Amino acid sequence: MLKVGVMVSGGGTNLQAIIDGVHSGVITNAKLEVVISNKKDAYALTRAKDNGIKAESVCIKDYATRDEFNKALINKYRNRIINIHPSLIPSFCGNGFYGLHVHEKALERGVKITGATVHFVDEGTDTGPIIYQKAVEVLEGDTPEILQKRVMEQAEWKILPQAINDIANGKIAIGE
Repeated sequence: MLKVGVMVSGGGTNLQAIIDGVHSGVITNAKLEVVISNKKDAYALTRAKDNGIKAESVCIKDYATRDEFNKALINKYRNRIINIHPSLIPSFCGNGFYGLHVHEKALERGVKITGATVHFVDEGTDTGPIIYQKAVEVLEGDTPEILQKRVMEQAEWKILPQAINDIANGKIAIGE
């Protein structure tokens, strides 16, 4: 059985999709062991506790820089950390592209298709090997908030549980 830890920094909507996936049987052969946040007041920690999952916050201040913290974490868990990003990488990714910023830039650029990407985490920002992508249509009149919600509902909340399930069941190879 795959032991899963989820790293969060905000409300935890993707965490909820994982919790729902485990409860509904979309994710099998996996157990949510811990939720870790870099923010002590992240609502995702409440979601974890409400579902009987251990919830912790990690003090980045134990490291001289955020970069050192990230490198230590990634080195320890190389090829065992995945991320969901709210665009079709390589579009609208990298430093500064997170949350609503991604959708604002997509709308500014006038793209007709956006989506989400699940990828392995490496030392770069959104540069690790891609696992799954799912496209979502951009509609006339979309705002960043409306587009963000559609991307979560139609892509993120589908491909993230799928990736976890496929890893847990040996359908996706994890390098050492």
